[in-house]
Amino acid sequence: MNKDSVLELDRQSPVFDDPLTQLLREGARKLLHQAIELELQSVLAGYQGELDESGKARVVRNGYHPEREIQTGIGPVSVKVPKVRGLYFHCVEALVIVI
Repeated sequence: MNKDSVLELDRQSPVFDDPLTQLLREGARKLLHQAIELELQSVLAGYQGELDESGKARVVRNGYHPEREIQTGIGPVSVKVPKVRGLYFHCVEALVIVI
């Protein structure tokens, strides 16, 4: 007699769409958004008052990159990463690594 209580999961669909998981994903999306926005505000504050050769702000927000999904333990979560104009590549790369 084999009383196995292991359930086989459908390997084709590793993403669960039950209401609790959806709620968790939405909470994760909001937390990521807040963390990204706070990080960006911190970076922009460091450049506040700096001007380029034409007298304009050297570093400014410039909209968002296209929304993309990142994989988490509860499945994919959509995030929007803000664009920043005026930073050198290594600074922007550091901002994106946070995600």
